[in-house]
Amino acid sequence: MTLLARLASDVQLMFRRPPRQQYGAICYRVKKKSGDVEVLLLTSRDTGRWVIPKGWPMNGKCAHEVAAQEALEEAGVRGTVETETLGAYTYPKMLRDGVQVICKVQVYALEVTDMAKNFKEKGERTIEWVSFDEAAGRVHEPELRRLLLAFKQKMTDRLAVKAVKQIPAAK
Repeated sequence: MTLLARLASDVQLMFRRPPRQQYGAICYRVKKKSGDVEVLLLTSRDTGRWVIPKGWPMNGKCAHEVAAQEALEEAGVRGTVETETLGAYTYPKMLRDGVQVICKVQVYALEVTDMAKNFKEKGERTIEWVSFDEAAGRVHEPELRRLLLAFKQKMTDRLAVKAVKQIPAAK
């Protein structure tokens, strides 16, 4: 098969197949002293793009549990994962056989409470804690960028409500 024929075949397959489902986590932490929120980004193993931890469905695990498991395996973080999705984004993924498919990633928030010293993919990726704005600037997928910025607003609102509740009432 010629290269042109292979490309045409791949394009036809891409449009014929429904997106492949994955689950991911926006991992975050609130700095104790400043109250600033940081987001964890890591590089993909194949292209070095900045991404969030994500992976394929796993037998016996709910979507949010898969997101938490991927965060542990890829970035060594553990924490409390929300069961309600933040939304989803799509991206093109190159499979091992060279075929490109569209993946839909359902995203969950994970508040990081612990970081493992050793984890499955340690040394295979670069991991960094950054601000929401920095994260939005680094990721390539526009839909993921929008999810990060929407989550930033949600966290800003959540932390403002928490601060108001901690102010003692005037007598």
